[in-house]
Amino acid sequence: MSASKEKYTEDQYLEIDSYEPKTRSGRIANYVDLRVGGTSIVREFGRKVFPDHWTFMFGEVALYSFIIVVLSGAFLTFWFDPSMATTRYSGSYAPLQGLEMSMAYATALELSFDVRGGLFMRQLHHWGALMFILAMSVHMLRVFFTGAFRKPREINWVVGCALLLAGLGAGFTGYSLPDEVLSGNGLRIIDGILKALPLVGTYLSFFLFGGEFPGNEVIPRLYTLHIFIIPAIILILIAVHLFLVVMHKHTQYPGPGRTERNVVGYPVGPVYAAKAGGFFFIVLGILSLIAGTFQINALWNYGPYDPSPVQAGAQPDWYIGPFEGVLRLMPGFIGNIPLEFVIPTPWGGNSVATPVLIPLMPVGIIFLGLFVWPWIEAWITGDKKEHHLLDRPRNAPTRTAFGVAVMINWLIMWGMGANDLIATHFGLSLNDITYWSRVLFFLGPVIGYILTKRICLALQRKDRETALHGHEAGIIEVNADGAFHEKHKRPSDHELWTLVAFDSTEPTPARPNRKGKVTMVEKFRARLNRAFYEDRVAPVSREEYLEALEHDHHDDATGLEAAQSQEAVTAGKPHGHSSSGH
Repeated sequence: MSASKEKYTEDQYLEIDSYEPKTRSGRIANYVDLRVGGTSIVREFGRKVFPDHWTFMFGEVALYSFIIVVLSGAFLTFWFDPSMATTRYSGSYAPLQGLEMSMAYATALELSFDVRGGLFMRQLHHWGALMFILAMSVHMLRVFFTGAFRKPREINWVVGCALLLAGLGAGFTGYSLPDEVLSGNGLRIIDGILKALPLVGTYLSFFLFGGEFPGNEVIPRLYTLHIFIIPAIILILIAVHLFLVVMHKHTQYPGPGRTERNVVGYPVGPVYAAKAGGFFFIVLGILSLIAGTFQINALWNYGPYDPSPVQAGAQPDWYIGPFEGVLRLMPGFIGNIPLEFVIPTPWGGNSVATPVLIPLMPVGIIFLGLFVWPWIEAWITGDKKEHHLLDRPRNAPTRTAFGVAVMINWLIMWGMGANDLIATHFGLSLNDITYWSRVLFFLGPVIGYILTKRICLALQRKDRETALHGHEAGIIEVNADGAFHEKHKRPSDHELWTLVAFDSTEPTPARPNRKGKVTMVEKFRARLNRAFYEDRVAPVSREEYLEALEHDHHDDATGLEAAQSQEAVTAGKPHGHSSSGH
């Protein structure tokens, strides 16, 4: 019987009330527990079981990186002044002394050169932010490719997508705060994107910058977003995300004893609590090592922002790369035809910068697709079941291939964000890089889709072969007739379960509605369903496995007989069959 259902007598309740721990820490803990009921909370949550797998650590890395970013950011706020008021620099960095700059840039330099530990904390904050977004991105990829977004976790997937967007927003607003040339170039791109919006673009730009770019208000406004609004949103989303994880229970990979109705793993207390605490300090140690040894964002090399010059080789942080790269992909002209046109208006016309607007469409489509993908896949497959067991990516070849195709598209945009540096570092033509990237932007996802799907199906066939015949043991045997064959080693029960425990769903035809009519939308869904499930490799059935075992038993007896015969030949004895060989 569980502790929560035990019946206590009145004497036992009195004994609990009169209990007095002997140690000081015990008395403090007992005092708090009697007033807040911590024991019941710890008992309930501490018994929560979580599965164990190395791919689950990326979410933890993201959480711990965010904690480190918050702590290091709190340190930086004591000295950073988010003001665009001008001053003359008089700090320790001699090349900039006497130069006019904003207070934001001056205090960023002060943090780097005059505050003890300031440069380390700046770099820890920056590296932590990069790790936070990287870990979130990898975590989202793991969730996508294993199908962990399916019912009942669709809402949690949306929360994760919102967390990723909030992380990008937090990173960009923080990246823009120092008000030096590099961050100013990024803000100039944002200004250009806003002004490219028809009719309302100019008003939005003036609202953000407090006037014509660069204005006098953008740094304080970004600072408010960076330290208050976006972190609050992230904290709320993290709380909702963890609550849903606990409520739905954690997904797990297939294995012996694991079903859709249980979780095989370790309890939170004390196993995961101890592991989580140790893992946090590992992440902190690694980020501290990186921050103390690898320079990042040496803002003193750039100088205060001046909107008049255009700097070559300016690259944003890696997660902003696709937003800038897709702008570099888009041509301004097709032949001699300009892509920018003017909408006639009573006040003289409004320019529409399609070379800026069109490139942002694939980025918007990708993010919109991320948010709604669980419902798109459920609609295509007609799957309405709850899923608590994860897919191996190879066992969902169409989903995996589609994900890789989108990744290729994203990576091409990301690489184009640094096309000038690629050209100079590798001695290539900037125009050739741009032209080939435009071709790969459309052709690359198609090639990636086809190759990935073929690879997944080949891996499924390999798994089927392994389940039926085992692994190659590297041993060649010869029988009494001189025939050679290779010996195989049977997979373990755990590996065998992993190889065969998946569903092989067949395509479903179009279904009529309540009126008995098959609509065009349903026919389209059926075609997508056929494309999703048509190419598949069925898992090994029980009959096939038993037949393979019987065949292997016969081969083992023949092999043993052949080995003994070979031993007899080697020893100079006549051929013969011993009774133990049968």
